[in-house]
Amino acid sequence: MAIKILADSTCDLSEELIRKFDIGIVPLTVTLGEKSGLDGIDITPEDIYAYVEASGNLPKTSAVSVGDFTKVFQSWREQNDEVICFCISSLFSSSYQNACIAAEEIGGVYPFDTYNLSTGEGLIILRAAEMVREGCSVDEILAECRSLVPRVEASFAVNQLDYLYKGGRCSALAAFGANLFHIKPAINVKDGHMEPGKKYRGGIDNVIRSYVQDRLKDRSNGIDMHRIFVTHTRCAPETVESVKQLVRELCPDVEEIDETVAGSTITTRCGPQTLGVLFIRKEQ
Repeated sequence: MAIKILADSTCDLSEELIRKFDIGIVPLTVTLGEKSGLDGIDITPEDIYAYVEASGNLPKTSAVSVGDFTKVFQSWREQNDEVICFCISSLFSSSYQNACIAAEEIGGVYPFDTYNLSTGEGLIILRAAEMVREGCSVDEILAECRSLVPRVEASFAVNQLDYLYKGGRCSALAAFGANLFHIKPAINVKDGHMEPGKKYRGGIDNVIRSYVQDRLKDRSNGIDMHRIFVTHTRCAPETVESVKQLVRELCPDVEEIDETVAGSTITTRCGPQTLGVLFIRKEQ
């Protein structure tokens, strides 16, 4: 029985991983002023940076519509017995709700609310894709993915609060104070929404190293070492390589460290020089 894995474009998986695991991507829509386009196809993070710099405004992201989901589901159902579609947390977007409406019309399609974003979703998606290759049933895959949701640890260290402020996710006073005192917060994803975490001070490279150490130091026994993501927005290559080396030092048994560049959702929310380490805990 053929099972197709789909995901909306907020999952931030690299092209290499998408090809390797044969994952279908359903893009959200991004609007830059009067221009709208498909996330990752017509509009890239670099377009977002240029737009914010030129206009001082943030772009808008729109969920995949019911109609678009219906077309995608119909196409893949014609080629597969069943389809599982993974979506960004329903507390961030209506993509999951729209997928559910479309799935009812098509049949044989199973939308899944990851209660996460970026490669927090990606961790769950890749496990599902691996299980498809192992010959598991839809019920087995969905049960495993539901067990993973509360064990995914997703967080990011943010260089500046300007994008969060423009997006209404922090006050002008908080943004001013953070810039004045060089405060760089961590943002955690918990129970399907984002919340502030530890506040760091200093240059972004030192902040990122401190953040990674806080996330991984002395925790190797409690982390699933199959895969750790290093996901970032416009960080310098040497910064990312330094982080990957630090991850190897702190988690010497890790099997894969996958670097991905975040797409429109994280870029719009957090801005440039944001970096996260994302992984699955062994226990909830």
